[in-house]
Amino acid sequence: MWTGQQVVEERGAETGAVASPLSGLLPGGGIRPGTAVGAGGDLPLLLALAALAAADAVAWAAVGVPELGGLAAAQAGLDLATGLVVSDPGPRAAQVLAVLLESVPVVLVGASVRVPERAVRRLRAVMRRSGAVLLAAGRWPGADVQLRVAPAGWTGVGRGHGLLRGRRVTVTAGGRGAAAAPRSAELWLPGPDGLVGVVERGAAETVPSGARADLRVVG
Repeated sequence: MWTGQQVVEERGAETGAVASPLSGLLPGGGIRPGTAVGAGGDLPLLLALAALAAADAVAWAAVGVPELGGLAAAQAGLDLATGLVVSDPGPRAAQVLAVLLESVPVVLVGASVRVPERAVRRLRAVMRRSGAVLLAAGRWPGADVQLRVAPAGWTGVGRGHGLLRGRRVTVTAGGRGAAAAPRSAELWLPGPDGLVGVVERGAAETVPSGARADLRVVG
């Protein structure tokens, strides 16, 4: 079995050694073993966090994340060959998570998964013992780091024509302990290459996600 000590040794006390544009938002520059991080309901952010956390892990799992597609996961950098998917954990979600957190280094949890407060405390104890990381699609009670994505905009579309190339967002982080001081960063999530990236000054203008550009007939 993949033990917590092995997780810590393999990934290091801090996973910040894995370079990522998200590092500046996370205490110590990475996702620490035995902690929980909330992605604020944003699937691209959840996948970017998972790719960062699973970079040096032997396996990852997703519980109750039906919107997770194999292509999107692979493009984000997750190894599909090492992934385990539980589409619907049902009423025994807490027990399913406990088993996975004992043996899988990185576990993604969907926003629809509900766990009683007393079970959350037990899961935290399991994570501390095993060194596993829990990444929640939405808010997670007592998350060490809680991220939030501001209203996004897309680049690549002009006035009714063009191709979407990248989504420009502002990600804000807060949390407990070392993560208590709020931090924010402007990122491509995803960028033109499909990965998370830092927005450089002078980047192309975006179309706000709620805006409607004028359409015209072509062809």
